[in-house]
Amino acid sequence: MSPVMIGVLGILIFFIFLILRTPVAYSMLFAGIIGIFILNSPSVALRIVATEIYSNFSTYTLSAIPMFVWMGFLALNAGIGAKVFDFAYKAVGHLPGGLAMASQGAAGLFGAISGSNTATAATIGSIAVPEMRKHKYNDSLSTASVAAGGILGVLIPPSTLFIIYGIAAEQSIGRLFLAGIIPGIILMISFMILIYILALRNPHLAPRGEKSTWKERFLSLRGGLWEVAVIFALSMGGLFTGWFTPTEAGAVGAGGVLLLTLITRKLSWQGLKKSLFETLRTTAMIMLLIGSAVVFGRLITLSRIPFELGGWVESLIFPPVVTMALILLIYLILGFFMDALALILLSIPIFYPVVVGTLGYDPIWFGVIMVLVAAMGVITPPVGVNVYIIKGVVKDVKVEQIFRGIWPFLFVIIIVTLLMLAVPEIATFLPDLIGN
Repeated sequence: MSPVMIGVLGILIFFIFLILRTPVAYSMLFAGIIGIFILNSPSVALRIVATEIYSNFSTYTLSAIPMFVWMGFLALNAGIGAKVFDFAYKAVGHLPGGLAMASQGAAGLFGAISGSNTATAATIGSIAVPEMRKHKYNDSLSTASVAAGGILGVLIPPSTLFIIYGIAAEQSIGRLFLAGIIPGIILMISFMILIYILALRNPHLAPRGEKSTWKERFLSLRGGLWEVAVIFALSMGGLFTGWFTPTEAGAVGAGGVLLLTLITRKLSWQGLKKSLFETLRTTAMIMLLIGSAVVFGRLITLSRIPFELGGWVESLIFPPVVTMALILLIYLILGFFMDALALILLSIPIFYPVVVGTLGYDPIWFGVIMVLVAAMGVITPPVGVNVYIIKGVVKDVKVEQIFRGIWPFLFVIIIVTLLMLAVPEIATFLPDLIGN
């Protein structure tokens, strides 16, 4: 059996494990071990597993993950999300669909101190959805809007997905963070426009809220917004200017959130313990996925699938943009069955050499595209982790209702992705300007 066929067999084994409801991390690990075993020998397979996992877990850059994860969970348990939502609501709550629009603004602002889509969806969802239901918003729109808004948590820096991509693809995490800012803002504004149009066409979907005075809007600035600004300036500002490494930026950010919340007495002892427990659990899950993906990626490399795929792409008569569109379509389909993090880790060994090496696209741009497309998986059935998080917030709303409201937001994400495909400078402008 040829190496390529063994690689394809490994991929099939991976999907068989998924169908059998094996966790993604174990599916990648088992498929990688079995594939390398067939390709070489049991001793080689076990030696590669031990070597690859140890060498990657001992990488200093990976220590940035628990720091940024803790920063997000500290902010969640300190109630910063509630303050951010209050500011956004006072700014746009009086417009058609204002509460749902405010949830997008709050998700974007909270995303600036949280690198997690789940933390963002859980935080803003627990605040915004009950408020929207109180104002008689349509359940499908209110829940879907917050689930989709959670994506902003991994597009607007800091982002654990950018960190993972940067490590796997050996790209600057600082440049990736910069590259996500403009696409994140565009996506946030696009969500707001969609909500406004839907509410304008059918006012019963999302009634207007009360109009706040300018004094009330100004006073709301003293809430969580100044905390977000200070924390973002400390951690991201230091990273962008080269003062901090990604790990140091995460530590400064987490330390800043902890210090501010202790000074303002917004974080209880129970909240601190909960943030540490959630950080430990999330970090362990991410590290297990990374270790498994490294083993599976080694199988893909040894099987020479990327090289054969690159040669096949070169032989196509399609222009690069069409080939890239087909790759994005594959990502969209895979996103229906896999979590964003797992999808990125799985696909980098396969598609990165083709997109960057064969098609000649910018690796930073591809990182943003990858995160954006993979993040669709957190709102699409049957995986849709953000949808299930919102379901946990409002238990009397059926999952089917939430998924029904997701499709307009998914269409907006696709439009933004195509816009970035047509104008790559949207992602590369800030990294090239600042030169980080």
